Amino acid sequence: MDTTTINEQRKNKKPEWLRVKLPIGEEYRKVRTLVDENKLHTICESGNCPNMGECWGAGTATFMILGNVCTRSCGFCAVATGRPSAVDLKEPQRVAQSVKLMKVKHCVITSVDRDDLKDGGSIVWVETIRAVRDASPGTTMETLIPDFAGIWENLQRVIDERPEIISHNLETVRRLTKQVRVQAKYDRSLEALRRISEAGVRTKSGVMLGLGETHEEILETMNDLVTNGVHILTLGQYLQPTPKHLAVAEFIHPDKFAQYKELGLQMGFKYVESGPLVRSSYHAEKHMF
Repeated sequence: MDTTTINEQRKNKKPEWLRVKLPIGEEYRKVRTLVDENKLHTICESGNCPNMGECWGAGTATFMILGNVCTRSCGFCAVATGRPSAVDLKEPQRVAQSVKLMKVKHCVITSVDRDDLKDGGSIVWVETIRAVRDASPGTTMETLIPDFAGIWENLQRVIDERPEIISHNLETVRRLTKQVRVQAKYDRSLEALRRISEAGVRTKSGVMLGLGETHEEILETMNDLVTNGVHILTLGQYLQPTPKHLAVAEFIHPDKFAQYKELGLQMGFKYVESGPLVRSSYHAEKHMF
């Protein structure tokens, strides 16, 4: 084995701080059963989230609506890409019933992109929010939404329901957006976030690190987010879900994540969750400041 190959293997080897606990425990099994019996899709599974064991063990999960096949082909995402099935009109009630059964205090809901639908899936979003509120009036809610392809009337439908938090992830810096989020646009995402914030709704976004961005680009991105009214920021390490996805360019040390948290708070974010294993909905209940 030559020196180049050895160095490449060392570069791609996960460091100690990225070790994840296996999902175990009674609460984990309860959530597993609920998800299976109700035929629910969770981003925890579809996105290969490293915190699934911890979150499910705490009795929480992030529900994914509008199916589990996405119309977009982002270079970082483990969710399947293709032609989605028809919209399941019973899905909102199934999600709501599961939230009630799990006695969830703070519920996180996300979705695949449905660019195949005229409404972008926004009507199902509205029905799901309403169903959860009807079934569990005391449950607060975060909705992690797509950009609805810049069709703002579809975004407005979700805003009008006024969930406690509306989140939309910028995912990466401007320079890498075309490579990382093939069908997305950096400025379109910023406009979506600005519209949410201007409507008076608590606004949240997430960025992955380790895709080849520079320190200066990270700071620029953080500044773009806070300037467009984002209140809550999550920063986490990008992990390659399969060999077909974008490779990890760098593993960011926890100390660097801690530095970005301090810088983010200084910039004006109300809350910053920053660490190698942080994902969009990690510790989401803490974002209800």
